Amino acid sequence: MKSRMTPILALGLLALQGFSSAVPANEQSMAARLNDVIHGDQRSEANIARDGYRHPWDTLEFFGMQPDMTVIELWPGGGWYTEIIGPALKGTGTLVAASFGMDSSPEYRPRLHKELLEKVAGNPEAYGSVKVTEWLPPEKSSLGPDGSADMVVTFRNAHGWISAGIEKDVFQAIFNVLKPGGVLGLVQHRAKEGSDPVESAKKGYVPQSHMIAVAEAAGLVFEASSEINSNLMDTKDYEKGVWTLPPNLTLGEQDRDKYLAIGESDRMTLRFRKPAK
Repeated sequence: MKSRMTPILALGLLALQGFSSAVPANEQSMAARLNDVIHGDQRSEANIARDGYRHPWDTLEFFGMQPDMTVIELWPGGGWYTEIIGPALKGTGTLVAASFGMDSSPEYRPRLHKELLEKVAGNPEAYGSVKVTEWLPPEKSSLGPDGSADMVVTFRNAHGWISAGIEKDVFQAIFNVLKPGGVLGLVQHRAKEGSDPVESAKKGYVPQSHMIAVAEAAGLVFEASSEINSNLMDTKDYEKGVWTLPPNLTLGEQDRDKYLAIGESDRMTLRFRKPAK
């Protein structure tokens, strides 16, 4: 799948590379900050290799992230987006990484939580304003004081909420923590329309109309969608679900080249807003 960066945007980013280094961090625009951190040393080579499928600059621009925001990232996992958002907000805003916690299950969750804590603690120059908290509904369902966040973002997590039966609780928590006018930015593996969300979630996919309906039921207003992260080559009919595709490649060497050629999943990219009043 080819990157959807336009020639004008590409030229703009090249200009920013030369411009932003001469401007103090606290005076840089969000575009300049994102350009710097996306090309920053804090990012792993493995994560950079996935930019062509995840389009971080375009995605965060679409969400409308700004330097002075308090942003909550739900279930950051290994911190792919944390490597970008944390440094981009450093000095002027705050990233709260709402992770699984050490008492969660299955096994990969406490492992990822520990790795995230080590990532943040090990590089204060990049992650000095990042706060890692434990968030695991329904036991730990609050994301913070009501009306305390400018933005909540989440990437490829909604199928897990459906399967765990906590979907409504999650969206209520998001609504509560957002300030009036605050934004929810959501990326999710996209099922074919008409799919049963409970069944499709078992394979990692969710219908876009279902995501919109659940968010609206919680009081959020659907504002816009983007095809930044779409992939028309994803047939969504794999026996092992979305994890058949990269980066998981659950089938190992079986048809590996075929799934590498498809690339990462087809994803919806949605923006919601809490009403100002």
